[in-house]
Amino acid sequence: MKTAIKSEFLVSPFLVLFLVHGMQYGVGVLSFQRDLAKIVGQDAWISILVTGIIVHILIWMMYTMLNKDKGDLMTIHQRTFGKWLGNLLSLLFIVYVLALSITVLRSYIEIVQVWMFPLLKTWPFALVMLLSVYYVVSSGFRIVTGVCFLAVMIPLYLVLTYFVPIEFSNFRNLLPIFDHSLSEIAKSIKGTALAYSGFEFLFFYYPFIKQPESSQKWAHFGNIGTTSLYLLIMIVTLGFFDQGYLNKVIWPTLMMWKIIKLPFVERFEIIGVTSWAVVMLPIICLMFWSASRGIKEMFKLKQRSVLVILLFICLIVCCLLIDRESIQQYNTFMGTIGFYTLFGYIPFLFICYHIRFIMRGK
Repeated sequence: MKTAIKSEFLVSPFLVLFLVHGMQYGVGVLSFQRDLAKIVGQDAWISILVTGIIVHILIWMMYTMLNKDKGDLMTIHQRTFGKWLGNLLSLLFIVYVLALSITVLRSYIEIVQVWMFPLLKTWPFALVMLLSVYYVVSSGFRIVTGVCFLAVMIPLYLVLTYFVPIEFSNFRNLLPIFDHSLSEIAKSIKGTALAYSGFEFLFFYYPFIKQPESSQKWAHFGNIGTTSLYLLIMIVTLGFFDQGYLNKVIWPTLMMWKIIKLPFVERFEIIGVTSWAVVMLPIICLMFWSASRGIKEMFKLKQRSVLVILLFICLIVCCLLIDRESIQQYNTFMGTIGFYTLFGYIPFLFICYHIRFIMRGK
């Protein structure tokens, strides 16, 4: 039986909005348009809406289990599958979280290297970021939550930049509507897995929420905010770019920022990439907090010691991904794993949990 978490370590329910939205609104915003457009073309905005609805259902599934169990992912696994199999599944989920953090960090470093400092080596930048992560995570979950709040509020001005390309857009590019089959729409959802990932960390920080049952609406509000922003960006991108050119652009959002001209800065995309560091830091922090917290709960180890080991593994793997091809292959692999984890494993766990719950009741 887990000991109750002290009230001074808990956060208010409304902050779940920033935890969910802040985790989803990450590096995928800069490149998700191309992956969708390759599959469903001008109907990519439909995939955004469908995925947003599916994520709402997944959040409801998670809260259904968490509200009944009053615990976290580790306790749900143990009570559903037993101690040994449950711990194995929890460990696999933590490995997924660690691998996802490597994807986020290395993708952002690549953007900095391509758009700002071509001669920048990977390891110094990764080391500075991971030292910052250690400082934030070792300070506790409330600090991690505060950083997530600031990461949503500070770069909020960037939302205005998505309206600038409208002046040069041709929204006839969105026609004809519903020109792709349901199977193609379903296939395109796989391309949005990484863009929408982040809500699954509710499994880890649920016990740290005051009156956690009341936080469900805020989790849904966070996902609504993410879906609305992705929908806006997708529609503007389809109107701004020709379909053939969009399929070749690696970071469509950065290309749209290139048209913004200000009196005091010539290349606004540099400001955008720099501001994105504020967005990336809390995402990586919450990932490492979740992974280290999970290992601490399972093996009764000190969280800071576990954190150091996980950060070291992340640094090594980031340095091994040296070129665009290896980074793309790794991101594609993680996109596939993320798709099956979010849209496959969570419903599977939901079904198994309730079957075991019903059988245990009988």
